[in-house]
Amino acid sequence: MPHKLLGLSGALRSGSTNRLLLREAARLYGAADYVEADLNLPLYDGDLESESGLPGGVNTLVAQIAEADALLISTPEYNAGVTGVLKNALDWISRHSEKPMVGKPTALMSAAAGRAGGVRAQTMLRSCLVAFRPRIALGSEFGLANSSNEFDADGRLTSEHYTASLTALMEALKDDVGRSQ
Repeated sequence: MPHKLLGLSGALRSGSTNRLLLREAARLYGAADYVEADLNLPLYDGDLESESGLPGGVNTLVAQIAEADALLISTPEYNAGVTGVLKNALDWISRHSEKPMVGKPTALMSAAAGRAGGVRAQTMLRSCLVAFRPRIALGSEFGLANSSNEFDADGRLTSEHYTASLTALMEALKDDVGRSQ
């Protein structure tokens, strides 16, 4: 049975290179069912939570995380950090009684316009994830620099170097998933 991968993009834009990167990572992972989470959630507000409980989108996201064999998280770098979209999703997830990320094999990556490829955002993301206790796949940091020029018309990476690095990260994630089953 193929593994279930859930992608979380720190960018909402449909044409985001982070969404392309997640899809390319899922393709390079191999036989897997891939779903992309919807992180278009209301801003976290304790009053909203007290009055109405968790929004339906948050409950859906938590259920998707729980059902997934592994997570792929990709974020652009905004002002040397993760996007508000991604941080907001994490804030909502943390409010749920279920803790779906504990021990979950997770691969981190980033795509950005700059020459560092968003790796500062990954550093911040790792700090944000400490409380969630996922099993972050060990591999080299994957930051896709100049990302708008790194994909072909089919959404595939054009650089052999980036393809090899992303493949290695997906192999590490696959090994981690194998150890957890």
